[in-house]
Amino acid sequence: MSTVKKQTSLPAIQQTAGRGAARSAARRRGSAGYGAERRPRWVTYTILGLVLAVSAYPIYFAVLLASSDAVTIAQNPIPSLIPGPDLFANLNRVLNSDIQFWTAFANSLIIATITALSVVVFSTLAGFSFSKLNFRGRGPLLVFVIATMAVPTQLGVVPLFILMSRLGWVGQLQAVIVPGMVTAFGVFWMTQYLESALPFELVEAARIDGCSLIRAFWHVALPAARPAATMLGLFTFVASWTNFFWPFIVLGSSNPTLPVAVQLLQASYFKDYSLIMAGVVAATIPLVVLFVFAGRQLVSGIMQGAVKG
Repeated sequence: MSTVKKQTSLPAIQQTAGRGAARSAARRRGSAGYGAERRPRWVTYTILGLVLAVSAYPIYFAVLLASSDAVTIAQNPIPSLIPGPDLFANLNRVLNSDIQFWTAFANSLIIATITALSVVVFSTLAGFSFSKLNFRGRGPLLVFVIATMAVPTQLGVVPLFILMSRLGWVGQLQAVIVPGMVTAFGVFWMTQYLESALPFELVEAARIDGCSLIRAFWHVALPAARPAATMLGLFTFVASWTNFFWPFIVLGSSNPTLPVAVQLLQASYFKDYSLIMAGVVAATIPLVVLFVFAGRQLVSGIMQGAVKG
């Protein structure tokens, strides 16, 4: 029979043998390459740096084009690695153009915010029901919801547009908000998370204390689902903010979102790539600001979900 060698914790070594012995044990464990005390090596930092550079280069390339002018881009399609002096001038041109930038910004903000909140609420409700409630047809219904993810979005555009036309919603924001208020991926995500993160005994205890199902969901399930709900809300917000296909069809140029407005910067016979890229940068800045402020919560949600899963 094989024996497992038990590691003595560093605080125990420090208490029995002193700080010097604890530091020596930490160095040995770090050099051995295991445990929580393992330090990343230069290879890890190199790989992370390369991944970061590859991920950030498209945004930086857009900034380079947005800081140039049409004549320079026509002469040299590959810009220099140093941004030019025309970035703020091109951004000002975008903001003052006839594409209704601020209207498109407000539309995108309203659609993305309402869609993200509704997806989180309804997906968490559905995940709580599928994971903690026993009702007839639960398994087949969940399989059906997941199977809808295999249907391409383009197949439902024609009947969806006909429905929105009969409701009189064409050109209005609710035509984009209502179809995206809940997603199959959100239901599947929250179901899998609550299945492992929320003990059934907590729900039973809340019910014994006199809570209704809604109160048990609000006071027990929702706090437990906060890490996964935060991730789902952020990803849904980004997906709604960058969505172009359906808003372009149902809203058009009369009441556009930001991706549709940026597309309107392209002229019929001449494309000013400096102006177009300035629009792309202006549409990307809010997402960058969002991830700067919500990045810590996103990482904590990933870590808590990994631990609980």
